[in-house]
Amino acid sequence: MATAAPRPPSKLFLMQPVMMRVVVGLTPCLFGAVLFFGLRALVVTAVVLMAAVVTEAAFTVRQGKPVTSAVLVTGLIYSLSLPPTVPLWIALVGIVFGVVFGKMAFGGFGYNIYNPAMVGRCFVYISFPLALTAGWVSPFQSLSQGFLSWLPPVDAVTTATPLRLIHAGQTVPLKPLIWGNIAGSMGETSAVFIALGGAYILYKKAAQWRLAVSCLLGAFLTASVLFMLKIPGVPDPLTFMMAGSLLFGAFFVVTEPISGPKTKPAQWIYGLIIGALTIILRRWSNFPEGIMFSVLFMNTFVPLLDRGVQAYQKKVPAKGSAS
Repeated sequence: MATAAPRPPSKLFLMQPVMMRVVVGLTPCLFGAVLFFGLRALVVTAVVLMAAVVTEAAFTVRQGKPVTSAVLVTGLIYSLSLPPTVPLWIALVGIVFGVVFGKMAFGGFGYNIYNPAMVGRCFVYISFPLALTAGWVSPFQSLSQGFLSWLPPVDAVTTATPLRLIHAGQTVPLKPLIWGNIAGSMGETSAVFIALGGAYILYKKAAQWRLAVSCLLGAFLTASVLFMLKIPGVPDPLTFMMAGSLLFGAFFVVTEPISGPKTKPAQWIYGLIIGALTIILRRWSNFPEGIMFSVLFMNTFVPLLDRGVQAYQKKVPAKGSAS
């Protein structure tokens, strides 16, 4: 017997209120990307978002399901984690890979084991390392230049990101790390804009605060211990936490609800390990940034963490009743 063709979805796009709040929370970071690195950041983001939606639609429409607004969050996080000079075709390849192999291969929204945005970024980071690690530019210093220019001048190209400078034993001033006018990924340089967006999604309960707080706490404690031990290449904890994508990752990546733990104790363990592992990878690995690898590594153990916590919680009352 011939199988019936799937019905077209009643809605082509599913509006998920929680995910749309995260989209709103990411807009300050997108604003900062344009402010510091020009209108090209907006074009890269637009191309990535369109590709993400089309890629998910290629799977969902055939199944009679709508595209979820979660894919917009994936696209925004992925695009804002890229360097300003990333070739458009590489950005396109990465988001397609992330949506296909980080989400749809597991069954779509609600079934993904790994964070799709980090899957895409990890793929292009490993496949095209030169484009992802050597295309940094010095940001615009004027507040209006970014909205009137395509990209900072070519002669401003540099590989001296804050983490590279720290790794080389140089001092990085705290002020540009807080404001964001320093070389780095498009939406990850400004602690101010990240904090604004992060505070919004926590206030709106679009992200689990335990995950963000535990990640930052794990990073701070680990950086503090290494700093007190006078480990070479480890600056003061505040500078280490402000540099790179740790803040962005803590608020928008670690808090991804599907690939993260569901039980409260597991959330604390998960975040603490990601924060600590990020600092360790920064200091001793060949990669200057560790949040991406830390998140993907811990995504693997989420089911084990949740089951371990649930088993322990069942065991404790049983012992209490037996006594």
